[in-house]
Parts: sequence; C-alpha cells; structure tokens
Amino acid sequence: MAEVSNPQRESELIDSHVHVFPQDVNSRREQLIQSDRWFEELYSNPDASLASTDTLLASMEAAGVSRSILCGFPWSDPGLCRHHNDYMADSRKHHPARLDWLATVVPHDGHAAAEAERAFAQGAVGVGELNADGQGFLFEEPDGMSDLVDVCQAWNRPIMFHVSEPVGHAYPGKGAATPDKLLLFLQRFPDVQVIAAHWGGGLPFYEMMPEVSALTRNVVYDSAATTYLYRFPVFPTVISLVGSRRVLFASDYPVLRQDRLVKRVRGLAMADDTWRLVSCENARRVFQLEKG
Repeated sequence: MAEVSNPQRESELIDSHVHVFPQDVNSRREQLIQSDRWFEELYSNPDASLASTDTLLASMEAAGVSRSILCGFPWSDPGLCRHHNDYMADSRKHHPARLDWLATVVPHDGHAAAEAERAFAQGAVGVGELNADGQGFLFEEPDGMSDLVDVCQAWNRPIMFHVSEPVGHAYPGKGAATPDKLLLFLQRFPDVQVIAAHWGGGLPFYEMMPEVSALTRNVVYDSAATTYLYRFPVFPTVISLVGSRRVLFASDYPVLRQDRLVKRVRGLAMADDTWRLVSCENARRVFQLEKG
C-alpha cells in the first residue's frame, strides 16, 4: 500500500480503544493474578504494561492523539468493575477535553444493568471492552445479557466486545470469542450498536455473505492491535467491504504504542473524506462526543 504525506492529516485524531488502570491495581498485581484468571493470562508477564491515565496522556501528546476512549478491564468481579469505573470517571472529570470512557461490567451478572446505568449517569459513552473468555458469559446464550442490552439501548450507548480470529497465531488474550459466536448475539439483538474490537476477529471479510451483512448493520469495527494481527492493507480492505463509516481508529494502547501506529496510519493512501471518518468523525457519531 502506497504511503502519502498529507498535512491535512495532522488534525484531530481519536483513539477509540485504550486501556488504563488505577494505581492500586498495579500495586496489587500479584494478588490479582492469583484471583482473576484473565488478568493472569494477560499480566503474569512482568513486561506487560499497566498504563495509568498520566502515562496515557503523555503517550497521546507524543503521538498527536486528540482524544482517547478509555477501556478498563473485563474483570470477573463486579466490585472491581465498579472500582475501575470510578477511576475512569474521575480521569474524565480531570481531563474532559482529552478523555472519554466505556464502563466495564460483568454482562450476565444481575447488577450489570444497574452498574451500566450508574456509569452512564457519570458520563460513560458506552460499555466495554467485554470479554466472553475472561468474564464467563456465552454469546450462545444472549438472553443472559438482556438487561444490559436494554439499558444500553435506552441510553443509546454502544457495547464493545473483544472478538478474536478463528485462525492464525496464538497470543495472550486471544481467546475463543470468534465471529460466529458474536453473530448469535447479533441475531438476538440486531438493533443494539456493537463495536467489534480487533477488526471483529475477521468478521468484515464474512460480510461478503448477504446473510452476515444483514446481521451486522449496526456493527462498527475498531483497529485495535492491528500490527499484532494483520498487514496494514487491512484498513483499505475492510473499508472497501463495509464502508468508511464503520471503521474506528484504535490502538489498544499500551499493547501497541500510539505514536508508531499513528505514524503508519496517517501515511496510508486514503481519501481525505475517508480519513476524516476513520480518524474522528465515526467515533464522534458512535460515542456521541461533543466537539472540543
């Protein structure tokens, strides 16, 4: 894919998928590795970074990212979800022009809907990144998430799901939440806005099938962890399949450095109107962000 230098691309850029953690999670890292299986999967490696809001803001400044959408962690403990939500709400309060956030909940827990509603009242712009492997819910049994879906639809807020590829290399956190399973959720809840993280585990490529594209009309795809998964022509390829209004720029920071990914993506040969949609306008629409 040819690269270009385009000064218009130095404008606003929204990173739709980053992760931050409260300081006490870092200090309790060993304890949490013992108590949460998915946290162990991702963070038993001491080199795996637990970013704070401060380190994210420094990264954003270096990378030229205007705004980031904070994701927490898919805890299996609702109490940890609530604690993480409070941290992200406070981060947004102190940096309203730079940060927004998604609430983390245990989606099949009886308190998930109430926690989502509490988070929306504090300014959360959606829910996610939810993870079936880490939290133990089943896309095959979507009715267990009905209350959460009802609240998200009442507030007109999206749900972000971790979705992984049914083929390819193994990596920490890949899991088995493959596109075919997400489609079962979409069959049950066709009207809820869904963000399928990590290019939806390859789901856009199946949209060549009419029965799949009929189910994914309210799905957008984020580019989180792109360089772990695909060659960079994935951007124009997916855009050609699903349209430029259904792709969100996302890094998955700190899994990937924002500055390196931003440099690569800014250089892609992409029409200016497409770039504006992918870089910021789609995120503004999906998350209902105010211009700042």
